Amino acid sequence: MEKMPYQPDLDTAPLAMPAATPGVVSSDWRDGLPLLTGSLLTLRELRPSDAPSLLAMLSTEEVTRFISPPPTSVEGFERFIAWAHRERAGGRYVCFAVVPRGSDSAVGLFQIRSLEPDFGTSEWGFALGSAFWGSGLFTEGARLVLDFAFDVLGVHRMEARAALRNGRGNGALRKIGAMQEGVLRRSFLRHGEYLDQALWSVLADDWRDTRNDVGPRTVH
Repeated sequence: MEKMPYQPDLDTAPLAMPAATPGVVSSDWRDGLPLLTGSLLTLRELRPSDAPSLLAMLSTEEVTRFISPPPTSVEGFERFIAWAHRERAGGRYVCFAVVPRGSDSAVGLFQIRSLEPDFGTSEWGFALGSAFWGSGLFTEGARLVLDFAFDVLGVHRMEARAALRNGRGNGALRKIGAMQEGVLRRSFLRHGEYLDQALWSVLADDWRDTRNDVGPRTVH
């Protein structure tokens, strides 16, 4: 998801999180995301307090080279987080914060955007602070997110797009079992240049057939 669905220039909503209903506990992800726990990390709901760490981690040149520009301030990330909560409550979008084991700071994101009603076909994307590249966080987090997408959201087909020049991103998708289906020519505008993107997919049936080979994952 190199083209970020959040458009800061169009976000004029008040900076506030949707209020939870007092006294009501719900297992519906629209009311709040579950914790997804692995051996290296936890994926959880974004919090307003994540804004400073996300700004520090996701605003570097290495991270932003092949994605739409992220927010450029703490307030900008706070607005993004509030928007993500509203979109999740509306059943259109899910965004998990990546939190390494032993820490409480968000160092990245996994996003899922519905491309059709009820998430049947969806697009996912990820961004991780460069200090954590090669640490195993992406691989474990991606598996947790795909489990959630296929088992909880009911996704049938998960798509991803990555610029052909983004060798790390394409390699990461290949590593977790995504299939490259083709090339979308001149489909991504970045720094005034249109870039080719690879189109990747993971199908629910294929994922369920292969995931017994990976380690344990826990949903709380």
